Amino acid sequence: QVQVAESGGGSVEAGGSLRLSCAAFGYTYSIDCMGWFRQAPGKEREGVAQIGSDGSTNYADSVKGRFTISQDNAKNTLYLQMNSLKPEDTAMYYCAAAYARCKSTLLPTGDYVYWGQGTQVTVSS
Repeated sequence: QVQVAESGGGSVEAGGSLRLSCAAFGYTYSIDCMGWFRQAPGKEREGVAQIGSDGSTNYADSVKGRFTISQDNAKNTLYLQMNSLKPEDTAMYYCAAAYARCKSTLLPTGDYVYWGQGTQVTVSS
């Protein structure tokens, strides 16, 4: 079993920055792919970024060049640095863990086994 818990959400103005954190607990040694997802009201949950155990990363086109995913293996913590935030980035952000190996494209939500409760990000214009 693995538990993940997000933190770091909040409200910022457009152009601002936020850093989300995700702490992982439990049998994390078998997890290969970690990801960030988001879901805005009335919309489906979408993948934002993912990072593999080898450090390889992938991003949604909408966040490329603005968001950076990273991990601190010693602390079992995943991060999402979000810069140049836009109002359309407003959503609940979720951290997720998968046993499946990360691929060259973002893994779908169904490949992720463990999910956090989410942290709200609100960007005002």
